[in-house]
Amino acid sequence: MRGRRTVRDFSDQTVDRKIIEDCLRAAATAPSGANQQPWRFVVVSDTLVKQHIRESAEKIEKGFYSRKATVKWRDTLKHLKTGPRKPFLEIAPYQIVIFSQSYSYSTKGDKKKHYYVKESVGIATGLLITALHHAGLATLTYTPANMNFLNRILARPANEKPFMILVVGYPSASALVPVLQKKALEDIAVFI
Repeated sequence: MRGRRTVRDFSDQTVDRKIIEDCLRAAATAPSGANQQPWRFVVVSDTLVKQHIRESAEKIEKGFYSRKATVKWRDTLKHLKTGPRKPFLEIAPYQIVIFSQSYSYSTKGDKKKHYYVKESVGIATGLLITALHHAGLATLTYTPANMNFLNRILARPANEKPFMILVVGYPSASALVPVLQKKALEDIAVFI
């Protein structure tokens, strides 16, 4: 896993859908509160839908970078070379939009509250990223400041809230990955 890295420059090389399906099956093995499995993975490969998501995301990002993000916040992001433009949303062959479900309905139509939703969806997302890495694919976790547009574009119901866009594909030949240091074990763990 030490070799897993986030990329922002993707190739448009196709990825076999079976690989994505297998990785989603791996993610679905995640533990969840009361085994309610409160996630939905919407796999987007349609060119027009990806374009619509990019346009909506970039509109939000322009507002974020020009008004919401403080100078200090933008300076913190500078070494990652992020900004309001998000071409990877169209170039990469897949966007997996992950939704969390705060509730569902029984077969009788009764509303059923879900528990530990964020934790459960976070674990499933981690397993998905790991599975995609082991399948030889690169990923980018992307969370626009406001993701409500995804419900409208992807026709998702009110009980689903966007959790993350996971951009998936192969890195471009010219992809540059910043040299980042991860914290040492003694900086992240305490043994008692």
